[in-house]
Amino acid sequence: MASSTQWDRLVRYVSAKDGKVRYGEPIVSGSKPDIDELALKGGLKVKVLEGATPLQAAPTGEEDEVKELLGPLTPKDVPIIRCTGLNYKTHILETGFDLPANPTLFIKPNRAVADTRHPVPIPKLGQTQCDYEGELTIVIGKDCKNVSEDDALNYVAGYVSGNDVSCRDWQMDKDKAGMMPQWSFSKSFDKYAPLGPCITSTKLLGDGGNLAMKVYVNGELRQDTNTSDLCFGVKKLVSFFSTGQTLEAGSLIMTGTPGGVGFGMKPPKWLKDGDEVVVDIEGIGKCVNKMSFE
Repeated sequence: MASSTQWDRLVRYVSAKDGKVRYGEPIVSGSKPDIDELALKGGLKVKVLEGATPLQAAPTGEEDEVKELLGPLTPKDVPIIRCTGLNYKTHILETGFDLPANPTLFIKPNRAVADTRHPVPIPKLGQTQCDYEGELTIVIGKDCKNVSEDDALNYVAGYVSGNDVSCRDWQMDKDKAGMMPQWSFSKSFDKYAPLGPCITSTKLLGDGGNLAMKVYVNGELRQDTNTSDLCFGVKKLVSFFSTGQTLEAGSLIMTGTPGGVGFGMKPPKWLKDGDEVVVDIEGIGKCVNKMSFE
């Protein structure tokens, strides 16, 4: 597996020295550092990275300190977001469906990309049934098409924690979504794909196939799973989604969410104004956002 990055972990941050937004590699110890907590406490040091894009960023030899941690990617860095529906085996079986033969794809636009620790604006039509979905998110490192599973990781830069914020009534209700459920409109509002706290390279996480993921709402554990339960893993998703279509560098693949979303609870537990969602994935860390009803 040939790594496509010159860093192991990449953050985007506001510099404590000059207030500029930069890329950096966190100076941390251990295999599971809590980068979000370290940044909140203050004093998080980074090795400065520079490049035209996060994927091209390279060490400068300088060090800096983080004033504010941002999401590692901006909309301009991400050509498109491919999302996978129903991809955790336990969740699929508990809903009464058979395991699918192929992944299900829907799309989010790049304007859905947002920063960790920044509020997610929820438009009025999305406030009745606002929901969360914690997801391991793949960052494509270089353009590829018709990739084999064996070769797939050569085109993956790394992984980031993501939240596929969703509007369930516009996804499922016939009077809004139509006769068939639709996913793209209901999940494509601005900043409906917050990411954080860093991109962790495949050099550290390999194929992402055995990572614990926990999702909390206002401190309550809602989703608790491991990526080993994915029906279609990283290699399969990259290979399948690249069939006949180019995956551009910087594009994302959200790998799906497990059981425990608000929609599946009895009665459903929808997100309210000010609710905080934390998506914490082993080896990557926490993406943290509060919902802000417009």
